[in-house]
Amino acid sequence: MAILRRSGGDLPLAAERAAPAPLTVQIVGQLRTAMSDGRLAAGERLPSTRALATTLGVSRTVVTGAYAQLFAEGWIEGRHGSGTYVADGASRAGMGEERDGRAADARAGRPQAGEPAGPAGPLIELRPGIPWVAGIDRAAWRRAWRSAGTEAPMAAAEPQGSPALRAALTGYLRRSRAVRCAPEQIMVTRGVAGSLGLIAAALLRPGDKIGVEEPGYPAARAVFAAHRASLVPCPVDADGLITSALPAGLRMIYITPAHQYPLGGRLPVPRRRALIAWARATGALIVEDDYDGEFRYDVGPLPALFGMDPGVVVYLGTTTKILTPALRVGWLVAEPELVARLVEVAAGLGEWAGGPAQRAVLSMIGAGDLERHIRRMRHEYARRRAAMTGVLGGGAAGRLLGDEAGMHMVLRTTRDAEEIAAAAWRRGVAVATLARYFAGPVTTNGLVLGYGGASGGEITRACRILVNLANAGLPGHGRE
Repeated sequence: MAILRRSGGDLPLAAERAAPAPLTVQIVGQLRTAMSDGRLAAGERLPSTRALATTLGVSRTVVTGAYAQLFAEGWIEGRHGSGTYVADGASRAGMGEERDGRAADARAGRPQAGEPAGPAGPLIELRPGIPWVAGIDRAAWRRAWRSAGTEAPMAAAEPQGSPALRAALTGYLRRSRAVRCAPEQIMVTRGVAGSLGLIAAALLRPGDKIGVEEPGYPAARAVFAAHRASLVPCPVDADGLITSALPAGLRMIYITPAHQYPLGGRLPVPRRRALIAWARATGALIVEDDYDGEFRYDVGPLPALFGMDPGVVVYLGTTTKILTPALRVGWLVAEPELVARLVEVAAGLGEWAGGPAQRAVLSMIGAGDLERHIRRMRHEYARRRAAMTGVLGGGAAGRLLGDEAGMHMVLRTTRDAEEIAAAAWRRGVAVATLARYFAGPVTTNGLVLGYGGASGGEITRACRILVNLANAGLPGHGRE
């Protein structure tokens, strides 16, 4: 048992090598509990990874992995040049929450200390990253877990993932995303954030330059920053990453080409070809997060970037958005040599997806339930998208971006987005703003609106409130 000395009182922490849980998991659990019950308060600075590793007598890699997981779940945040802090609202997050980063967006937009209290009545949830879990076929869900429970517990760990699940994923990825690969090219992970953490631990050295979309996915930045990479913002436009503006000297670039997060652009084929050519010429690795690749409403989705050149692309997928964040199963696809290296790192860190969850996913793929679920969700999200665009699509509140795919869109407004978000919260509508997706100066003012967590009727009512708030103070418009 080690004692973390702090001004608010000593905090006992333990890293027991004889315990069944991996060291990283132990540290994550203890820090998460301390933040949840208030022993670590919002805004409190945490020790550096080096200092905490010394205190606990463990490898710094173990602590770095723990911080990366907490970053991805939204419990902690980095402040440029200052250190790592407990995130605002962490003590309210709840003990049972397991997040894959994008589900942590569910807290974006909550009022901070000193802001007005939230609504007394029910909240209409329009923040991104929240799937419609009530749409999961309960009979299929029960079948999957009954199937998982029929197998005896594994006596040994499988850091690469279940061979049976990896074999099933080859067919699923080929059918759904035109990703052609062999089982040895697949590694089962704990979601996108888990995949990024393994990639960073295996490939990055302190100071390596990593390209990240600007604006882009905050949890990805947090994972790379936790491994002391040098983050290089790469601008995006309405079509996604601007490949003609890629800086020199990048070791790796992380992108979301299917539905750029958060602005929503779909990377067109000419830019995809330019990006592949750039990676071949520079030796950089492309990390493709296939965010929202399953959900497209105007045309068929473009095949994954991985299919253009598997030698320079690592493909990432997850069940977080297509099923539930609670499942904590994802996958990465890469060249066999790179997968072997990542497996070695995962074995050292004790980072792999749980066996029962893997078997449940295997059952859903094998029975066809996963693809049937995705088809149902595509229709359901299309209806909810129509409800949102039906109110906002005429420009009454601003300009919509990225509404052709996925489970969210962006509303660019002329009125300050933070003001609208705070006023919407008081009226019972939860939204996120674009500001949190920028690493540097915020150059685009707008709201990020998800439609996975609310019904069509709720979406319509909430969007009407947003229209009134966006036009408040203008002639002919009033407050809701």
